[in-house]
Parts: sequence; structure tokens; C-alpha cells
Amino acid sequence: MFIIRPIVQKDLEGLMKLLEKSGYGLTTLPQDPEVLKRRIRGSERSFLHREEGPGGEDYLFVMEELFTGRIVGVSAIISKIGGFQPYYFYKLEHSHHESKIVNVKNDVTSLHFHAVHNGPAEICSLFLHPEFRNSQNGRFLSLSRFLFIAENRKFFEDQIIAEMRGMVNEKGHSPFWDAVGEKFFKIDFTTADNMYMKNKRFIEELLPKHPIMANILPEDAQKVIGKVNPETEPAKRILEQEGFKFSGLVGIFEPGPVLIAEVNEIRAIRESTIGEIKEIADKTMKTEEFIISRTEGPFRCALGSVMKLKTGGYKISGVTAAALKLRLGDKIRFVSFKPHLPKKSSKKTVKRQK
Repeated sequence: MFIIRPIVQKDLEGLMKLLEKSGYGLTTLPQDPEVLKRRIRGSERSFLHREEGPGGEDYLFVMEELFTGRIVGVSAIISKIGGFQPYYFYKLEHSHHESKIVNVKNDVTSLHFHAVHNGPAEICSLFLHPEFRNSQNGRFLSLSRFLFIAENRKFFEDQIIAEMRGMVNEKGHSPFWDAVGEKFFKIDFTTADNMYMKNKRFIEELLPKHPIMANILPEDAQKVIGKVNPETEPAKRILEQEGFKFSGLVGIFEPGPVLIAEVNEIRAIRESTIGEIKEIADKTMKTEEFIISRTEGPFRCALGSVMKLKTGGYKISGVTAAALKLRLGDKIRFVSFKPHLPKKSSKKTVKRQK
């Protein structure tokens, strides 16, 4: 069984071990213990000390195997990006050109330097150990964050983005970086990736503000613009099912797509329910699976069954109650594990005859 909880300093060693499997392109979680220490400290401050509204808090969560204590996944939410240090993207623009004189039609894509100074919120830093990757664990790790947002809605911006990891291979090679980034930064992709979390200022200092015409780039660089890494494709599909759409922005280094959604329209937030525990079952309950979090005390989230009682309130299993450290009378927030997609009609269409 797995739980999602806020990261603490003692998790550093487990996080470092987990990130050994992350490869390249996970910009916000470099394999640098000093950077990770600072990020964990920042996360702990975010959970303990918050402003009246979103102030750039960085909430970092770990996915823990309950009976072994092993850290198998990590994810994060930033309440508001920008502020003291902007976030940088490329904005894609498309134009159509046509000449009847030479009978040529041409579609042109240009990348425009785009700095974000004042929001929105962001979900980021999602990584799950390869040994534990399946549709259930990946979905749980991703969607658990939305229950935290739902429970703490006033501390987050009204829109939220997710920057998907772009096309970087296992050796840290990015065709787009070779064609664009390396020409301006004069360092390799891995070095730039590691510097990103330490100080982003070098991006604005060295990257020209003029549009880059994608059509004149090498073909392999053009092909990866707006494309996700194959390992990230499942995470992208999960977010799209929740209501995220392509924003028109892509990353600076390896231009994966940036998805965006209105926070209140995200399925896992909009459909989440709060209820009181009136009964704890001794045996396993055979019901639909839900993502469940407690509403009091430090955030803690698990997968389990929830049953609505005719007398009011809800029933959960003893295993779920123990994992979330819940007792009778405590309240939970929960949402169905998967969206309820409309059923396809089984009726056959009969063609009208003349």
C-alpha cells in the first residue's frame, strides 16, 4: 500500500536514491543534494507558513510504500510561479503565407521568448520509480495533488499549468538544444539543466528576445517542438482527462508542451466530496476505488474504498483508516479514482430506406 505525504528532511537520502533513475530532463529535481536540501526546506516552510493568498509556495510530496518506508515517487505544486524570479517559456505562433505568383503555400511556426512574472500555479516535479510504474500508481501520484489544492483552494492561483518533459534521450541529448540552446548558452544540455534550479537569470541574460523561426531549424529539432518524452506520455493523458489543454507554450531547453487548466474546472477538484467517517469496516470493502485524503492535520492521501451510509456519513476500511491515521468522526475528502466517462450507446443505427 502507498501513501502520499509532504516531504521532510529525513527523506533526502530516499529522494536521492529515487532520482538515480530519473535520467535527464527532470529540471526541477536535479541530482544535487544541496539543491534538494534547499528545496525540501522551502517545502517545509510552505506547509507551515502561508500568506493569505498564493505567494509562490512550493509544496513537495513523496509517495511512500507504507510497510517498507521506501520513497518510490515524488511530485510537487507551486502555488504561483514568477515573482522574484520569472519563469521562461517559448510561445508558439503560427502564420500562413501564400504566393499565387509562384503557386506556393507555406505554414510558418515561430518561437517567441515569454517570461511569466505573476502566476499561474504549477504542478511539477512528477517522477515515479520505473519498478512501480503502472496506470494505478502513476494516476494516484499525479491526482493526489488536486485533493490538496481542493482542501487549500485560497492558497492557489485560479489557473494552473504543467510543463511536460520534452524529447531528451537517456544520454542527455536534445536535438532542439543542439540547434538552439547550445548556440546561445555555449554549455551542454546537462549543465544548463542543473543550473536552472540554482539561478534562472542566465536564461534572460543570454537568450535573444527575437523570434526563432522553427522552419529553418534542422528537421530533427523541428520534430520535437511541442512533443513529450515517451515516458511522460501517460502523465499527459491523465492530465488531459482531468481537463488540461495545450497552452501554446513550450519549454525553453527541450520544448515539451505546457498544459493549462482552470483550477475549479479540474475534474478531481470539482467532483471531490467531503464527508464524515461514521463506520470503519473490519473486512475489505468491494466498492469503487477512490483517492482519499484527511482534512485535518498534515496532508496524507491513499487509495481506498468509500461507502455512503443510508444513515448519513461514510464507511471506509480499517486498512485505509490506519494508513491515513483516521478515527470515527474524522472527515475525509475523496474523489473517484478515474473519470466516469459516458457509456457508448449499444443501439444500432438503422438507415432509412427510400
